[in-house]
Amino acid sequence: MGLTDAAGLDARAVLAVARGELVLELGDELIGWLDGRRARMLAALEAGDPVYGVTTGMGAMSEVGLDHAARARHSEALLTARAVGGPPWLDPDETRAVLAVRLRTFLNGEAAVSAALCTRLAESIALGVLPALPRRSTGVAGEIVGLAHLGLALTGAGDVLAGGPGAGTRPAGRALAEAGLEPLRLGPKEGVALIEGVPMATALAVLAAEDARQVLQYALTALAAEFAITGAARDVLDPRLARGDSVLARITERLRDLAGPLSRPHALQPPVSFRASPQVLAHLGRAIDALDAATERALGGVTDSPAFLDRQFVGSAGFYGYDLSVHLHAVTVALIGVAELGATRLHRLMDPAVTGLNAQLSAEPGPQTGLSPVHKRAVGVAHELRRQAIPAFIGPVETSRGQEDAQAFSLEEAQACRIALDGVTEVLACELLAVHQARLLAVGRPDAIVPAFELRAELDALTEGLPASVADRPFGRDVETLRNRLSAR
Repeated sequence: MGLTDAAGLDARAVLAVARGELVLELGDELIGWLDGRRARMLAALEAGDPVYGVTTGMGAMSEVGLDHAARARHSEALLTARAVGGPPWLDPDETRAVLAVRLRTFLNGEAAVSAALCTRLAESIALGVLPALPRRSTGVAGEIVGLAHLGLALTGAGDVLAGGPGAGTRPAGRALAEAGLEPLRLGPKEGVALIEGVPMATALAVLAAEDARQVLQYALTALAAEFAITGAARDVLDPRLARGDSVLARITERLRDLAGPLSRPHALQPPVSFRASPQVLAHLGRAIDALDAATERALGGVTDSPAFLDRQFVGSAGFYGYDLSVHLHAVTVALIGVAELGATRLHRLMDPAVTGLNAQLSAEPGPQTGLSPVHKRAVGVAHELRRQAIPAFIGPVETSRGQEDAQAFSLEEAQACRIALDGVTEVLACELLAVHQARLLAVGRPDAIVPAFELRAELDALTEGLPASVADRPFGRDVETLRNRLSAR
């Protein structure tokens, strides 16, 4: 993809880069524009006024001025001691997304970095020379630690990923040489620009939002199947009940289409977990939309500090990822709600009074156990997820002799959201296995409710390859098959 401006590298493009579907290249006009911005910034530096992190130290050392010799070393010196992170590292897809977001924020112009630095970010993606970036954060106001690792890898002094997830790292200098690249020498202001902003949280938020959208679609399928199998009354899906809520209206319309019509419900009123689930899924949809808006603000906003604006150096708090942190947390809480109600509905599927099927969806109640242990697995996952409901952005701690006295902990929120995504996917796998078992048990029954065609097609695709048997077996294998299928990006 030839980039002509920053806007071309939007969230959808970042997602495509993460998946390895898109390679980036800077167009000649964009390179010329970057060179012009940098020339103006370097001219402004010659004015002699102190510029934070460029002609001075950082943090508590910001009052210390640097002589010309120190300034020449400063961009790379800023990175060295701050690279204190360690494993677990971000996966390759996540790292590609971070590099793409870092490039996007540089293309906005306020960082005034060189075209060579921007080109190196694109080359790193294209050639697979991916910096080893720590998944965990530390007590910093922004992302300085993780981004120091990114910068050091570009210069050849750090480490890069040795392969896929869990493959470890190798020295960046060797990887650069094998890729035919020279270690990058950083110029004035490029060191501080590399470690400012929130590109890591932004990239992880882009990926989390997309994965949450997929979870929402699978959750709709599972819920619709549970409505169909239990013969649950469709009253709660009546479009008139969604008045004033366009998101809920879309959710209930989709559920009506999937679940299909029902001439006579099994009971006058289904359990609350069935009736409340459309609201919970609608809330997840709203939370995803809000996170999308936060990532757009992060991609297009001023996140550099000091930012070069109208030939002036302006200090900012663009490194403080509070906006992303809060909206990542909102998605996490919404996902936990989906997991909890999923586990609850799964328990209802064990009850003959609700389904009209065998107790515990067992082939032979008593001699065979059925899916009760599968429900217990879902319960354990839902319970574990509750720990992720504690906001990470609460509880700032003073560091740097009081200069950094607040943290947004957006990377912790991104990690909590990832854990919630993995957990709700596991619960959905348990639900879909129960749906599969229920469909098999219902075969040949005169009172069996047959799901609508579209729902049958979706369920058949998701459960393809699972045993067509209702007998007890190590059901964990089936759960893992479904979990892997649901997790595939």
